[in-house]
Amino acid sequence: MSEATKLPTSSLGWNLYGAGFENLGRNGKPEALPVAAPGPDQLLVRVDCVSLCFSDLKVLTAGDQHPKLVGRDLTSNPTRLGHEASVTVIAAGAKLADRYKVGSRYAVQPDVYVKGKSTAYGYVISGALTQFHLMGPEMIDSPEGTYLIPIDDSFSAASAALTEPWACVDAAYTQRRRLEPLDGGSAWIDVATEPDAELKWGRGSRAPKRVVITGASPALEARLRGLLRDGCEVIVAPAPATGEIAAFVTSHGGGFDDVIAIGVSEPERVAALLAAVAFRGTFNLVGRPAGALNVAIDAGRVHYDYIAILGTENYDIGDAYGEARNRAELRPGGRLVVIGAGGPMGQMHVQRAIEMESGPSLIVGVDVSAERLGVLRDRFEPLAAARGRKLVIVEAADPAPVAAALAAHGAPNGADDVVVCVAAPPVIEGAATLLSDDGMLVIFAGAKIGTMTTVDIAPVASAARQYTGTSGSSLEDQVGIVERAAAGKLSPGRSVAAVGGIGTAAEGLVALKEGRYPGKIAIFPQLVDLPLQSVDELAARYPTVAAAMGPERIWNPSAERALYTEMGVKS
Repeated sequence: MSEATKLPTSSLGWNLYGAGFENLGRNGKPEALPVAAPGPDQLLVRVDCVSLCFSDLKVLTAGDQHPKLVGRDLTSNPTRLGHEASVTVIAAGAKLADRYKVGSRYAVQPDVYVKGKSTAYGYVISGALTQFHLMGPEMIDSPEGTYLIPIDDSFSAASAALTEPWACVDAAYTQRRRLEPLDGGSAWIDVATEPDAELKWGRGSRAPKRVVITGASPALEARLRGLLRDGCEVIVAPAPATGEIAAFVTSHGGGFDDVIAIGVSEPERVAALLAAVAFRGTFNLVGRPAGALNVAIDAGRVHYDYIAILGTENYDIGDAYGEARNRAELRPGGRLVVIGAGGPMGQMHVQRAIEMESGPSLIVGVDVSAERLGVLRDRFEPLAAARGRKLVIVEAADPAPVAAALAAHGAPNGADDVVVCVAAPPVIEGAATLLSDDGMLVIFAGAKIGTMTTVDIAPVASAARQYTGTSGSSLEDQVGIVERAAAGKLSPGRSVAAVGGIGTAAEGLVALKEGRYPGKIAIFPQLVDLPLQSVDELAARYPTVAAAMGPERIWNPSAERALYTEMGVKS
């Protein structure tokens, strides 16, 4: 075993023993947890920083009812929150000493999979709300490699921890949806109105292995059969009534990988067909609806299940598929609206749009909090001006003032892109009304599955409108963020709004729930006595830290070193 100093035998930490704040730690405080020396295939790491996330609150609220923890008795087998973390190796087991040197620093990617099963760090694997802990093979040796991403001295511990939420933001603009019919999958073609023109299906027609056809005339059925792959299993049935669709789906084996709705114009039927789409499935609306088609969609499924809502006004089913019609990235030179822009993640979306090389020319930041919007203006108006972008701040709780701001800045037909960082259905519905016909709505906020919101999906077919959503990030996403930050193309430290020591983690989670700070809360486990405070309060208390952050209050390695010095702790 390789080690630098005498190893710790205990660590202050916040185990979670059940749902609710009363089950976090012991009597509202961190407890002394035992720390063992690493085994041959383990690392002992020092947690340098952990930033708090709304996902932590979801676990705290749900306890063993959280989807990742169902069936786990937290009373006897607690977990520990904290998945946005940076660590330093202080000891390495015999099998790892050559690969992981004492003193080497890492950002942690928490989306860990073991034998194909999600065992996420900070959920299933106990996370970073502690001073020291062991990491085993599940974090270090996996089919993906290691979930530890090396960082150099250009990163503060807080900036390194923030590469994980930044990766989640960046992932919102990468294709997570499947945009082609699944090869070897199951498809359902439901025909409500037969097309006047000859129905075609070029792209993707030979992918499904099993196809259910309902509502088609014998002639159209024959036409569809001729377009499918050789040996495809075809099941023909009468079209089920809208109220019977759920039972129909169950009787045919559960959700379909691809659902194709031809000439369907009844909103309730479209909603039922959408519900029939399996995880990572596609829904294809074929044919131009007459007027609006206001449909109740499950925002949670768009976000967590990566449901792709596609369409084409042409009667070639394949025209709806592929990335050319279904973008994920912001439109270069376009108009962007960020709803909830004053919050921690909303600020990241604004910053990304400003800093990206071919980003939107107009960014409209919307929030209900004047205080948060003031911080957004102070932090990002100078950056936007320096990058040649226009940042407009709008305090609003409904879409009308936002639409007026768009019109006043040259976008009377709406925004090219709208990002929603608030999980409330009325907010999502209002956001959708701000889109231009060919715009993209990104449901970033983690609405629960079953969160229904009504939006017009007619422009999906008529004008390539997009409704997208993502959850979490991958190792590749976070590596990309680390590389961009190291190259000076991204400043994660701009997101830090408050700091605290390990003893303030519970208070920090309360502050997060209340929205007390307009940005991310960084917890430094090694600074036991550091009170929870905003970066402005910290600057007023410690002039050396203020000088290092500068007037824009940007967290950086110099500010972090100054804080450690002020606290009398070696960094």
